[in-house]
Amino acid sequence: MMHPFDDAYFMKKALQEAEIAFEKGEIPVGAVIVIDNKVIARGHNLTETLTDVTAHAEMQAITAASNFLGGKYLKNCTLYVTLEPCQMCAGALYWSQISNIVYGATDLERGCMHLKTKLHPKTLIKGGIMEAEASELLKRFFIEKRHLN
Repeated sequence: MMHPFDDAYFMKKALQEAEIAFEKGEIPVGAVIVIDNKVIARGHNLTETLTDVTAHAEMQAITAASNFLGGKYLKNCTLYVTLEPCQMCAGALYWSQISNIVYGATDLERGCMHLKTKLHPKTLIKGGIMEAEASELLKRFFIEKRHLN
């Protein structure tokens, strides 16, 4: 029997956030944070909108989840993000003590795994969930951006 709240289910929610970023002209990365099969936070890239290099999808979601939970630690939470977190986001996730990170597309240039960024020892990370869909959205964004410039 298939579990209705599997990684693909929540990655689709993160992809919805990435689509919102795409529509705003932001690099299409989306994130959701889940606890007990419930989405408690959402985020998408807002670096252009806010003119803030730290306004990544993960950072938006971490702040929203901390506000929801009333504390800075995200134990027993899972982050679903459409692109492998960068070093900055991985550092914030380290300090949040998040239990799980699940990402879609791999970032071979800036991703935390490629750069061997240290995560919290209790954090589990898994990649490649709906990777094709996440990668396609990113590729489409950059193709359209090149055509406009």
